[in-house]
Amino acid sequence: MTQDDGELDGLVRRRIRALRVAQGWSLEELASRANVSQSTLSRIENGRRRLALDQLVVLARALDTSLDQLVETAAEDVVRNPTADGARGQLRWPITAEPGMTVIRQRLTEPPPDNPARMRAHPGHEWLVVLSGTAILLLGDRRLRIETHQAAEFPTMLPHAIGTESGPCEILGIFDRDARRGHQRGEEATEPPRPAP
Repeated sequence: MTQDDGELDGLVRRRIRALRVAQGWSLEELASRANVSQSTLSRIENGRRRLALDQLVVLARALDTSLDQLVETAAEDVVRNPTADGARGQLRWPITAEPGMTVIRQRLTEPPPDNPARMRAHPGHEWLVVLSGTAILLLGDRRLRIETHQAAEFPTMLPHAIGTESGPCEILGIFDRDARRGHQRGEEATEPPRPAP
């Protein structure tokens, strides 16, 4: 096995765990949904069992994602700098666009969570540009500093969280259909229960 194979293997294992935690499922619950034993799932997540293609297909289905997204490798160029169009006085950030994108302007006032268990992973793709301030993007094992006018594009299957470095930060977030749905599920899970009428 090459070093790249080992890195992909570890990435897939972290994604499986992150997706399970993001859904709020125990090992037992995901094992039941995927029709594998709890000990097998635990050994898969912890790297003590070889990853088998047939198991990855079943786990991807149980986690409501595709095998392609489960094994997608991280892009090296996550942070993007704008190109200036001096004639029009514009800054442009190239992105991969597709139908069904959602654009949201957000004001961040808190740093990203220090607990890796609070990072989320879900199907989809996300793009953001920092309008003011400095954002910190936690992406898998990486901590990326994104300054005003820089942009980042990443698959949301990587465990991720975003916050501000110090002081307020404004970002423009662009989510594909799957990423927006993943964030909406997360918002519903963290909403406090409403009192009965």
